[in-house]
Amino acid sequence: MKISIIGTGYVGLVTGVGLASYGHKVICVDIDKKKIKAINKGTPPIYEKGLDKLLKNVLSNKQFLATTDLRSAILNTEITFIAVPSPSRKDNKIDLSYIRKVSCQIGSILSLKDSYHTLVVKSSVVPETCLKVVLPLIEKNSGKKAGKFGLCMNPEFLQEGQAVDDFMNPDRIIIGELYKKSGDSLVEVYKNFKGNIVRTSLQNAEMMKYASNALLGTLIS
Repeated sequence: MKISIIGTGYVGLVTGVGLASYGHKVICVDIDKKKIKAINKGTPPIYEKGLDKLLKNVLSNKQFLATTDLRSAILNTEITFIAVPSPSRKDNKIDLSYIRKVSCQIGSILSLKDSYHTLVVKSSVVPETCLKVVLPLIEKNSGKKAGKFGLCMNPEFLQEGQAVDDFMNPDRIIIGELYKKSGDSLVEVYKNFKGNIVRTSLQNAEMMKYASNALLGTLIS
């Protein structure tokens, strides 16, 4: 499948290179021109065991490309993963400014597209963010109602230091879906992965990520 990923940070780049390694055509998007140039030369901006080798492989196979052109990336792909930062603020609440901005941008670009397109939130967000923040902004800026495009939540469970192996060999793949059609698109993306696929609602998928983080935090403490 043709996939675009917004964000080339820890989650975005590992996801992009991983999906390209499974045979998908992937375009990663970022606003940092220096980072994009380095990635296209085979130099990842982060260190993860095995990432540099996989990146060079998918670049040489022409399965992967990094760009600053968001419009072209979305118009030329079928699925877009949102993997922008969602940091904590000083008041301990999540900062959704990057999510809001990119949702507006995606919506504007989707207004130019006739074919069905699935959006997948990969960033860690609090429950109901997809329904109450992402969905309304995309509808408003695209002029389309949900159903004309798909929306999923696909949380990541990556550990620093072994993120590549975690992505390539997941024990579970959570697909939160707004409608079955959008979930079907994401199932197609992961059809060659060995991890168990769990399909659920958007809110449940968002909660599963936080529940997992809470459990890990408890175990560490």
